[in-house]
Amino acid sequence: MENTLTDDGSIDRRIAQRLRALRGERGWSLDELARRSGVSRATLSRLENAEVSPTASVLGKLCAAYGLTMSRLMHMVEGDFRPLVRRDAQPVWVDPEVGFRRRSVSPPSQTLAAEALECELEPGTRIAYDEPPRPGLEHHLLLLDGALTIAVGGQTHELGPGDCLRYQLFGPSTFTTPGNSGARYVLFMV
Repeated sequence: MENTLTDDGSIDRRIAQRLRALRGERGWSLDELARRSGVSRATLSRLENAEVSPTASVLGKLCAAYGLTMSRLMHMVEGDFRPLVRRDAQPVWVDPEVGFRRRSVSPPSQTLAAEALECELEPGTRIAYDEPPRPGLEHHLLLLDGALTIAVGGQTHELGPGDCLRYQLFGPSTFTTPGNSGARYVLFMV
């Protein structure tokens, strides 16, 4: 896993600490969070103790339970607002199990509403999110390279390089690449 954090531990350890803190702030037990997120109590415990690395799917479910975007969660883990974010300072998170790589190009902040991510999916990858982190979250997805199929709002969209899909997210979504091509895209969220 790539990691730009060096001050007080790995990104997995900091994600674990943030997840534990979020649950504590709400006064939820592990059982309550399991009920709300659909993630097993055992998995939650292992995540909060940094015994396993979270997958994109599990983080998506937890973010939905907490009403946060994944980027907002990662910002809580990664640091403070800076107006200029140099490439070498842009936090990268990788889910090697799924074949997903996410670079926070323009991290969320308290003072700015939008955020931008550069994402890469390996060939033959499928990521499904059960629900949005926040109903109505606005997405603008620009496919840079490869091929990508996105199912959102009851419709399926086939994207090629240069295509932009704009939508508000109210329900489940799925990102799929064909077996012979990955995808690299920029996602703007407001």
